[in-house]
Amino acid sequence: MIPERWVLASASPRRRALITLLGHPVEILPVEIDESPQPGEGPPACAARLARAKVEAARLQAPEALILAADTVVDLEGRILGKPADAEEARAMLRALHGRAHLVHTAVAVHHPPRGETRVEVATARVIMRSYADEEIEAYLATGDPFDKAGAYAVQHPTFRPAAAVEGCYAAVVGLPLCHLTRILRRWGWTPPADLPDRCQAALTHRCSVYPEILNAPG
Repeated sequence: MIPERWVLASASPRRRALITLLGHPVEILPVEIDESPQPGEGPPACAARLARAKVEAARLQAPEALILAADTVVDLEGRILGKPADAEEARAMLRALHGRAHLVHTAVAVHHPPRGETRVEVATARVIMRSYADEEIEAYLATGDPFDKAGAYAVQHPTFRPAAAVEGCYAAVVGLPLCHLTRILRRWGWTPPADLPDRCQAALTHRCSVYPEILNAPG
C-alpha cells in the first residue's frame, strides 16, 4: 500500500499545478540543495541525482510520507544549462539556444517509506527553438520569468513561446512528466485516474502522441 500522505519536494508552481492532475492531495515542501553538476556528470545522470537529493532532503522533514521530487536539466550538446544566476547569463543561454535543437531531461524520484525504496525515472524530450530576435529576448528578460528556469526559458510562456516544436513528453519540458511518475506509482499498486492523459493534455494545451508508449512500457 502507498502511504496516504504525499509530499512534493518542490517550490515550482508548474510542478505544483501538474501534480494536482493525479487527483490525490499533495502537500508542498520546498527544499534547498546544491544543484551544481558534478565533474564529468552527464545531463541525465545529473537530473536523476538532483531529484533523488531533493527526496532525501524532504525525508528529513516528513519521514512517514510518500515523497515526490523532480529536477530538470537542459542539455545543449552535452553542456548542462541550469538556472541562470543573472540577466547576463540568461541572455547568453537564450542566445545559445536560439534556432537550435537541444534535449530536456526531467527526472522524477519517489520514496516509499514502508518499503524503504526510492525509484527514479528520467524523461527526455527534444526541443527545437525558434529563431527569436534579440528584442524578444530582452522583453522576456524584463518579465523576470527566466530566472528560476533551467535553460532560462519556460516552453509554455504565453508571449515568448520559445519553441518551434517539442518531440517527446511536453510535460517533461514543463517540469513534471506525469506518465513516468505514474509508472513508478503503479508498481506500488496505485491506480491512476483513467483520464489522466486527457487531463494532462488539457492543462498543457498540447496534443500528446507519446503517452501510450510511455504508459504501456514494461518495467
